[in-house]
Amino acid sequence: MTDGRQSPERRRRKGSDSPTLSDVAREAEVSSITVSRVLNSPDSVRESTRRRVEAAIDKVGYVRNMVAGSLASANSRFIAVIVPSLSNVVFIEVIQGLQRTFEAHGYQILLGNTDYNMERERELVKTFFGWSSSALVTTGLRHEPGCADLLRQWPKPIVEIMELGDAIDLNVGLSHYQAGRCMTRHLLDTGYRHLVYAGTHMGGNYRARLRYEGHRDLLAEHGQDAPLLEWDDPSDFAVGGDALERVLDSYPTTDAIHFADDILATGAVLHAVRHGIRVPEDIAVCGFTGLPIGQAVTPRLTTIASPREAIGRIAAEQLIARIEGRPVEQDRVDVGFELLVGDST
Repeated sequence: MTDGRQSPERRRRKGSDSPTLSDVAREAEVSSITVSRVLNSPDSVRESTRRRVEAAIDKVGYVRNMVAGSLASANSRFIAVIVPSLSNVVFIEVIQGLQRTFEAHGYQILLGNTDYNMERERELVKTFFGWSSSALVTTGLRHEPGCADLLRQWPKPIVEIMELGDAIDLNVGLSHYQAGRCMTRHLLDTGYRHLVYAGTHMGGNYRARLRYEGHRDLLAEHGQDAPLLEWDDPSDFAVGGDALERVLDSYPTTDAIHFADDILATGAVLHAVRHGIRVPEDIAVCGFTGLPIGQAVTPRLTTIASPREAIGRIAAEQLIARIEGRPVEQDRVDVGFELLVGDST
C-alpha cells in the first residue's frame, strides 16, 4: 500500500533519464552557450557547428523546455497566430502558408481561435504576449478597444491579415468590399436583376458583411434593393440548402443568390440537384473563396478566388524580415482576388 507519492529515488531516476542541454553540448563537443545560441539565434552560429549541434539534439533526444527558455531569454522561437475559425477551410490554408514559412526559418506557431469573438481575441493576445512570442499574426483590422491598445503598445512585429486598411503595423489582404461589388457587377452584367445575399455569422464575420455592403451599394446605384438573409449557424452545406429553399419561398422573383462563401453556395447547388431545381436556369448561385469543391460540382460554381496560402506565406515573410532586422518593402500588401466564372450563373 502506498500514499500515491513517488519515492525520491524514482523521481531522481526519472529526471536523470531526460537529456539536458549539457548532454547535447558534450555530444556535439561544444559549450552549453553554443547550444543555447543554436536554439535561440541559429543564424549567429556557423552552419557546420549548427548542424553538429542539431545532430546531437536528435541523437540524445533533447526536448527543449519552451517555458523556461522564454522566461530566460524574454523571447522565444514562437510566433502567435490568431484566427476566427478552425472549421473554415479558408483559415486552414492561410495557416499552412504561415507554418511552412515560419518552420523554414526555425519558428513554430502558437495557434489561437476566437470563434469570431473579439473579447476572446483580447484574452488570447494577453496569453501569447505572456509567452514572449517573437511576433503576432492576427486576422482582420477590427479589435476590441482594450485589445487594440495592447497591440499598439507591443514592441514586436504584428501583421493583420485577410483584409486591407489602416493597420497597427504590417497588413496583408484584399478588399472584401470590392470583391462584393465585383461579383454583383458580374451578375448584373449577365442579366440578373433580382438578387439576394445570404450568409452566416454576419455580425462577427464582418469581412462577409463588407462583401455584402459592396453588393448592396452597387445595387443601390442601380436603384435596386438588396435583401439579406442571415444565419447564426456555422457555414455548412446544409445551411446553403436551407438558404436556397428560404429564398425561393420568401423571395419568389429572385433570379440569383449571392452567397457569402463557397460552402454555402455549394450546398445550395447540391440541394438544387437533389430537388430538380435547375441552376442557373431557375436560379443562379455564386459564392466567394474559390474552394476546389465548388469547381468540382456540376454546375461548376461561379466564385471569387482569394489567394489564401499566399496571404499566409507573404505575412510570414514580412514578419521574418522584421524579426531579422531586414527592411520590408511594403507595409501593406494587396494580394487581390480573381473572378472565376463557372456554370452556375
